[in-house]
Amino acid sequence: MPVQTLKWQDDALILLDQTRLPQELVYETCRDVETVAQAIEVLMVRGAPAIGLAAAYGVVVGALAAKDDEPAEFQRRVKTDIDRLARTRPTAVNLFWALDQMGAVLADHASADNPTACAALLATADRLFAEDQQICRQIGRNGAELLRDGGQIITHCNAGGLATADYGTALGVVYAAQETGKQVAVFADETRPLLQGSRLTAWELMQSGVDVKVICDNMAASVLRREKIDCCIVGADRIAGNGDVANKIGTYGLAVLAREHGVPFYVAAPVSTLDISLATGDQIPIEERSAAEIRAGMGQPTAPDEVPVYNPAFDVTPCDLVTAIISEKGVARAPYAPTLRTWVES
Repeated sequence: MPVQTLKWQDDALILLDQTRLPQELVYETCRDVETVAQAIEVLMVRGAPAIGLAAAYGVVVGALAAKDDEPAEFQRRVKTDIDRLARTRPTAVNLFWALDQMGAVLADHASADNPTACAALLATADRLFAEDQQICRQIGRNGAELLRDGGQIITHCNAGGLATADYGTALGVVYAAQETGKQVAVFADETRPLLQGSRLTAWELMQSGVDVKVICDNMAASVLRREKIDCCIVGADRIAGNGDVANKIGTYGLAVLAREHGVPFYVAAPVSTLDISLATGDQIPIEERSAAEIRAGMGQPTAPDEVPVYNPAFDVTPCDLVTAIISEKGVARAPYAPTLRTWVES
């Protein structure tokens, strides 16, 4: 992709500060775990796969800081770092998936010397990064078959290269279709209140030469009615065992509108986003964010200073509104539970 979201360089995690896009292209260097944790919390890095990768490298940052400690203290400190990173955001299951793998490597090296443990942790983070690149490419190839040449889609939030190691999930489908010679146009929901669609998706698609128009979230119904929309494609932060999908707030409303207008609604996500331990989406924890994001959106007053605010970061789209789930393992259609379980267990 034209711009890299995160990278490991000189024993530090380098993050593209997505809070400053599209006005500024700035990279921040994270050399301690608290800096990584705060970067996740303030959405400097965001998108379920990218959050997981940032946390994995955050564990390496912590391990390197503790490298000269006694082995028992090294293990204790890195476990504490893993716990801190796990408290950053509750909804995106990729965070916990990545941290579980890092924790397992740490445990496997409990009797090893610290430099060996550090090297193993870095190798695991690097592997997760490389796998995410390959997975996103495969998701794109699997989903591109669902798009026609000249098609138009609507997407919500940002599920592109900025949300992953490279290429993206929902936008990966667009990129893959484009690479096969198909011309695809995108309507990008602005995605209130932090405008990930207008700030990030539109910018990213323009960088890649994809035809894109930004629409306000409340224009989606009119666009679905007036334009020839082939499908909606979104990413996901957690998918329950029955196929219910947690994604950025507003996704549920878009799915309802798509059903009303007879437009397919696709979800593109890696298998690491599946949480088959949860029977339905009702069990998915939903993060509620600061009232300031709505009272003073993008730094400008947009509501009375003291007005109460309800600001969930995500909603859950019931599986009966989802036409198909696209992963690196293929394309699943209802009933989802058997296929999702097969994907996780294979």
